[in-house]
Amino acid sequence: MNKLITILGPTASGKTNLACALAYDINGEIISADSRQVYTGMDIGTGKDIEEYTINGQQIPYHLIDIKPAGYKYNIYEYQTDFLEAFSKIESNGNQAILCGGSGLYLETALSGNTFLGIPNYDKIRDETRDLSTEELVLKWKKIPLTLQSKLDNSTDKRIIRSLEIAEYMLQNPDWIEPSYPKFEHIIIGVDIDRERRRERITNRLSFRLNNGLVEEVVQLLDSGLKYEELAYYGLEYKWICLYLQDQITKKELFEGLNIAIHQFSKRQMSWFRRMEKQGYKINWIDTFLPMEDKVNLVKQLIN
Repeated sequence: MNKLITILGPTASGKTNLACALAYDINGEIISADSRQVYTGMDIGTGKDIEEYTINGQQIPYHLIDIKPAGYKYNIYEYQTDFLEAFSKIESNGNQAILCGGSGLYLETALSGNTFLGIPNYDKIRDETRDLSTEELVLKWKKIPLTLQSKLDNSTDKRIIRSLEIAEYMLQNPDWIEPSYPKFEHIIIGVDIDRERRRERITNRLSFRLNNGLVEEVVQLLDSGLKYEELAYYGLEYKWICLYLQDQITKKELFEGLNIAIHQFSKRQMSWFRRMEKQGYKINWIDTFLPMEDKVNLVKQLIN
């Protein structure tokens, strides 16, 4: 059976830092489980923090970062395929694969496979939901049967819409058979950070990024030919900064609104991880504020 170490945590928890330190110690290679870091040119807004992948002058190998151009719409089917290829490559190198990220859907897809990848899109559902607010989409989400909700993702508007498509398909095809997926012997490490300090880190990090190139990154993407409505697809930072650049909100409103939105996103991440635990995924939580050496040693003890 294939062995996989997974390090997960909410945004600003320090999971990448731990994954890199562990990889340095045990000859590991990192596979990203982030739905946006696949795009080139989207560095600050997606929090790549590439500098963390160099430790004591040594480059930590990483996979599924900067593999698609900005403007491309990467999907979970491609991720599952790319993850399996990256895992196989790391094994052939004789190194340890370390899955790292905060996107619950991508983490679970890597660990267990996404059973809904073959389900088609429904133009009718997409047309009906295109102009709905998040609140209106959530009302539709709540009508999905609870047994199916537990397997679906409601962390973003586009994922709620995809969940509605899956629910419709399952209703029309009750005899649908779940496809097979390779089995992994895995251990999951969760980077734990209390709510207040997580909020403080998110706010401080956002302030730093806004003052150190985040707005300019979006301008550069627009100059490359992307449109405002296209950029909004790629997440909170791009959506809010596009509003600011179109003079729909002030800089103060940008910071305050985006800050609240990221806090809400981190809460949804934690809800997803708790749901994973209820479904049988054992997450071994480690305090992010322990010294790095202690955290790495704790992970090694758990592995052994």
